[in-house]
Amino acid sequence: MKKTVLFVAAAILASSTFAQDGLTSKKGEAYLPEAGDWAIGFDAMPFLDYASNGNLPNAQWVANNRPMTIVGKMFKDESTAYRAKLRIGFGSSTQEGVYDTSLTTLTGEVTDEMKMSNMMITLGGGIEKRKGNTRLQGFYGGEALISFGGSGTEYTYADASSGTAAAGNVHQSTQFDFGNNTAYNGNANERVLKNTNGSTFMLQLRGFIGVEYFFAPKISMSAEYGWGLMMSSTGNGEVDTEEYTVATGATDFSNVARKHTTGASSSFGIDTDNNGGSITLMFHF
Repeated sequence: MKKTVLFVAAAILASSTFAQDGLTSKKGEAYLPEAGDWAIGFDAMPFLDYASNGNLPNAQWVANNRPMTIVGKMFKDESTAYRAKLRIGFGSSTQEGVYDTSLTTLTGEVTDEMKMSNMMITLGGGIEKRKGNTRLQGFYGGEALISFGGSGTEYTYADASSGTAAAGNVHQSTQFDFGNNTAYNGNANERVLKNTNGSTFMLQLRGFIGVEYFFAPKISMSAEYGWGLMMSSTGNGEVDTEEYTVATGATDFSNVARKHTTGASSSFGIDTDNNGGSITLMFHF
């Protein structure tokens, strides 16, 4: 982070040294946005990290630490802009697990599979007011954002006919669990086939304040902090399982399929946000 801050400071100093003083460049290009201009922006931290230390962030770091929204603006006039935010995210990943059958009645390697999927959509809009007569601008305003999301995990087992090693099959749910516990409620013979989390709805109403510096004509970096209300609601989820057991009324072992419902949840809070110090790179045209 320290290297990133030093890099930003150096970029600002360089632009101040080589650019013409005032609000136009040596070519007569305006630094600041004007009425009717549009702008698009995105999080600059991954690029600043790369420029300062040569390391690109991995996808999981970005997913865990960045809002991952595209920011757009339309300038009504030099001091007023309408803001919009958008994120449309879909993802999936597959992991295979090879099980050693040397302690079972089978031979060779057997492969299980775990497939994870997720979805997140964010839409937002607001209004921004600007202050300042130099390339360093202050801004403030308010916006509202709504988000919809969901995720799930599905397991495919090589020994699809049963769930225990004791019956001469490959393995119980706890033998290979992909770093998760695929046994349901601690019962090694009842393993999870599919875990669908409840859909999540989020609403955020926030005020914001920040600064923006135009280091080149119509190109800027900005940072902002916000304060507001956040509400989140997650519906009931569903877990599909199977257990190799004697079903009610039966005499032989078989796979018994079950569906379990997980409880809903909700949250509410009023607090500051952006405590990670997100920096946005903006292009105006």
